[in-house]
Amino acid sequence: MPGCLAGLSPPPAALHLLLRGRGRSRMAFSAAAPSRAFQLRLNPLTGDSEWLVVDEAEGEDAGAAPPQTQRQLLAATSYLDMLNDAARNRAYRRAIEAAVSDPSSRVLDIGAGTGLLSMMSARALGAVGGEGRGSVSACESYLPMGKLTRKALRANGMDNKVKLFHKRSDELQVGVELDSPADVLVSEILDSELLGEGLIPTLQQAHDSLLVKNPKTVPYRATTYGQLVESPFLWKMHDLHSNEANAADGVWLTPGGMENIVSVKLQQHAMQCDPLQDEIRLLSEPFKVFEFDFSERPESQRENKITIKTTGDGCVHAIISWWVLQLDSDGSIFYSTAPRWVRQSSITDLPQCADDTKDWCDHWKHCVWFTQGRGASVMKDQTLSLRASHNLTSISYQLLNANDEACNGSLKGDHLTLLPERIALYGDRYWRSALITAIKNALGDRSLQTCIVADDSIFLALLVSSLSPSSKVIAMFPGLRDTGATYLQAVAKANNFSIDQIQVIGKRAASLSTDDLEHKKVDLLVGEPFYCGSEGMLPWQNLRFWNARTLFGSMLSEDALIMPCKGVLKLCAMSLPDLWRSRRSLKNVEGFDHSVVNETLGACGDLPGEQQGPCLPYYVWQCGYTKKLSKVYSLMDFNFAEPIHSCFGKTKIEFADAGTCHGFAVWIDWVLDEKNSIVLSTGPDSRYWKQGVQLLSKPIEVNPAKSQLHVEASFDPSSGDITFCSSFS
Repeated sequence: MPGCLAGLSPPPAALHLLLRGRGRSRMAFSAAAPSRAFQLRLNPLTGDSEWLVVDEAEGEDAGAAPPQTQRQLLAATSYLDMLNDAARNRAYRRAIEAAVSDPSSRVLDIGAGTGLLSMMSARALGAVGGEGRGSVSACESYLPMGKLTRKALRANGMDNKVKLFHKRSDELQVGVELDSPADVLVSEILDSELLGEGLIPTLQQAHDSLLVKNPKTVPYRATTYGQLVESPFLWKMHDLHSNEANAADGVWLTPGGMENIVSVKLQQHAMQCDPLQDEIRLLSEPFKVFEFDFSERPESQRENKITIKTTGDGCVHAIISWWVLQLDSDGSIFYSTAPRWVRQSSITDLPQCADDTKDWCDHWKHCVWFTQGRGASVMKDQTLSLRASHNLTSISYQLLNANDEACNGSLKGDHLTLLPERIALYGDRYWRSALITAIKNALGDRSLQTCIVADDSIFLALLVSSLSPSSKVIAMFPGLRDTGATYLQAVAKANNFSIDQIQVIGKRAASLSTDDLEHKKVDLLVGEPFYCGSEGMLPWQNLRFWNARTLFGSMLSEDALIMPCKGVLKLCAMSLPDLWRSRRSLKNVEGFDHSVVNETLGACGDLPGEQQGPCLPYYVWQCGYTKKLSKVYSLMDFNFAEPIHSCFGKTKIEFADAGTCHGFAVWIDWVLDEKNSIVLSTGPDSRYWKQGVQLLSKPIEVNPAKSQLHVEASFDPSSGDITFCSSFS
């Protein structure tokens, strides 16, 4: 359960920013009073942020967020997936029972979540006769979650056995909230990288102010591991320059001499690597990186030089990393996030989990650190040096040469950093060719005065500027802003256009005025569409382009060209047993009833009536076992020649294969030209895009000759939401 240590300032009465759960998609703001919190929500169609108020009281007062909004906030987190991880729950239960052995134990749970670990602690305390002698205290500062914690405690008769505080751990004080320092610390403030949820600062503050000297802790220790790999797929996600050279289409996002001006973000990227097992060549054995002992105050930063012997010839494209928890001090209870090939190996010096049949889960993934450029060529039995370092929230790596110098060059101040999927897309030959062809066809022999790139597409900004040198190009760059302007200035000459030809507005669409256009009409409006910061959202939230087109309506010339000209909502019936298992409704979790949290967390199955959980964004290829059960169907068209409006669509899916249908994947195909001849799909066959996944109220066994799935969908232009309704016949 996530950490509770952070702080910034929302307006006007709220005091603290709680940036929670990097892999769990949460950002919340706690107010001055513990009974109220501010939740920041992004409007996907406008890019504007709006504040929602969440109150501790079960009822609502004026201005409070409606229950549906609170459900949407929590359903988008990975709490449910985490609580469905039986191996994790079992390991924590065993370790807590071992740690809480003294009837006078004073237990502190930081980041209580649904209160599962607190209830385990209270039960263990009662089992050793500690009721009335020991104590269990818990803090959960994310108020929507804290309200759910109270429900779960009440449902299990634990509300008078666990003292719950809607505060961050650094807001607790011994002698105020806590009667005395805790001698047992229970926590789960871990993300895929281990440190990203604030593990180190939370432990530091707890050891300084909240714990006795030499406390018992669950977990007891965490160890991070890494492995060198070669992978053409991972290479495409970081070496844009080489892939541009292979495309040879004349557009240079990374011109010669500026190979790293567009690069992948230098961080560990969470990714399910098991599906890549057949595409990965291992170039080393697993190696230990760092150990973190929870019973001691951790250092803020460390550096470790690691000597690695390679196991084969190849090119190191990435370091795949994971961690192993030792939950008890005796070293008998472990939990590992290692890739499948490591768990199935016979390596003797790696801790083995007691139950190594761990189900697929999404709340903890593997991590990928990309090497720069083409990677590092190695030969079998070569000795490499790797420098690993960590700060308060992240771990980083540098391969070293014979002189112990970093092999990777430093990045310049004018460079852009993007997510790996975007780097791969910008280097994809088919994707680039489709856009180049569509723009060339659109321009034809026309002389265009003013063109607008409505989104954050640096590719289209360069392409339109170079193909239409007489045009004035307006790049909105609502997310890139000044960084995008600096980048364009650096690469303009290499792409054969003058920087005077292009103007970066750096505003959202609603802020554009005729003064910005010098009172000229727009002849060409283009977008991929892509908006920085929207990469993790549902695919139709890029319909922000349609909203922008509507806002620009009065500025468009009568024969203005719009590209893409429409979007088509597509869907395919899927068997998704692993994803279903991770999102299924909760009942008994290690002896505690969790049915009260199902509806709020967006669970599937066993809900009132035929109620479905929310449609959520996933990389379908990373969702464990998947199987398509139907062909692809069109459900709804979005015509960008018209102003944005509500839409409705329905279709009947006939199954092409037998199996268990758990739901359907949904995405948008962008039609670039009016002839429908150039289409860019964001479906499951493309691993660079997330799809929406709508799980059914219950899985259905289907037969091609008998089963049909009826799906209806409606688009709300005020919110940007698409709602689905499905039934079988």
